[in-house]
Amino acid sequence: MISSQHNQNAQMLKYVSLITLTIQNALLGLSMCYATSRPGPKFHVTTAVFMSEVVKCVTCLIIVYLETKSLSKFITTLHVTIIQNPGDTAKVCVPSVVYIIQNNLLYTSSSNLDAATYQVTYQLKILTTALFAVVILRKTLLKTQWASLVLLLIGVVLVQLVDSDPLKKVSDNKQNRLVGFSAALCACFLSGFAGIYFEKILKQSNISVWMRNVQLSLLSIPFGLISCYVKDSDGISENGFFYGYDLFVSYLVVLQAGGGLIVALVVKHADNILKGFATSLAIIISCIASIYLFNFHLTIQFAFGALLVICSIFMYSYQPKRPQSDKRPASLEKI
Repeated sequence: MISSQHNQNAQMLKYVSLITLTIQNALLGLSMCYATSRPGPKFHVTTAVFMSEVVKCVTCLIIVYLETKSLSKFITTLHVTIIQNPGDTAKVCVPSVVYIIQNNLLYTSSSNLDAATYQVTYQLKILTTALFAVVILRKTLLKTQWASLVLLLIGVVLVQLVDSDPLKKVSDNKQNRLVGFSAALCACFLSGFAGIYFEKILKQSNISVWMRNVQLSLLSIPFGLISCYVKDSDGISENGFFYGYDLFVSYLVVLQAGGGLIVALVVKHADNILKGFATSLAIIISCIASIYLFNFHLTIQFAFGALLVICSIFMYSYQPKRPQSDKRPASLEKI
């Protein structure tokens, strides 16, 4: 009876994970595209990235406090982890800078691509993450995984070649596909490098992922603030730091900050196949939503390219069962 109840709870958690992952993946791409293309005052992208880091830092601090269960232990943990280990904290500087640049590039990409194309193109991060895993972590990929990466690349190329003079601009939104694709490609490389580097740091210590994210955010915040005044100093001086902000932009900031943290929680109850299924569903939802929200025209070539990307995600996520004697601990994954 107890075993049956446990299995039911596990299954329910898997379905909750699927729904949460799907909604988070689909909403972020659609929301970024809408926020950067809608009429009205345009918010400064650098300030949105900065505020996301602030929200993420506060969230992780709250989680760490709840884990320590007392203010004195909380302060001691922060002091020991961050202040007394400056060398360890300094290691996180690299991904801190990279994530700030990556998040700014994602806004640039989403403002120059429709939501469906953006969602499909950004799946190239699977390719870059795999390549960096081979180079940095000396990970060995299965033949099916290499095949899936080739399939992924072909699918993204097909999607990008749809209706594509790369310099063609949409008259109302002044979108530039070349700029959008270039920004997405750079963001994918940065995402792959930062994710694998962060995974390596996690593996080399027993510090919790939440404390690592606190370190990451504490270092990202000053870098993010510097980028605000380097890129948008004139606009911020003239119109203010929160120019163009409304409830939707605030929601987007929270969504971007909390998305990765939510995935980190729910992925404990899911597997790679479920995660791949969620990502694939998010692509389908983005395509359908783009037709109604952004007048996106779905072509056979785009649909075939997106299908190849979805198949590649499943192929890469699939892990054949090893014999009992050959089982090894699964590696940590950066979400």
